[in-house]
Amino acid sequence: MCCFFLVLMFLGPRIGLLVFWLFPYGQTMMHFAFQNWFWPIVGLVFMPWTTLMYVLVCGANGMVGFDWIWVGLGVVADIASYSTGGWKRKEIPGY
Repeated sequence: MCCFFLVLMFLGPRIGLLVFWLFPYGQTMMHFAFQNWFWPIVGLVFMPWTTLMYVLVCGANGMVGFDWIWVGLGVVADIASYSTGGWKRKEIPGY
């Protein structure tokens, strides 16, 4: 699990989710969260933090109670990552 957090911290949520999927526990968690391959790919491309949080908190019982707050934090992280790119672009001279 330590390697997962290091990859997540240095390479981001997309590579972190792929590394998590390489382990048997991660494959089991991905199977609990998603039943097919379409939604994980869409989430990996467009909302990686939300997909990662959903996979980590969704278990055999599904999403219950406090789990939705973690997924909401993933949505906030995705919105923040997309909006900061546009905000920093304004600082480029001549843009």
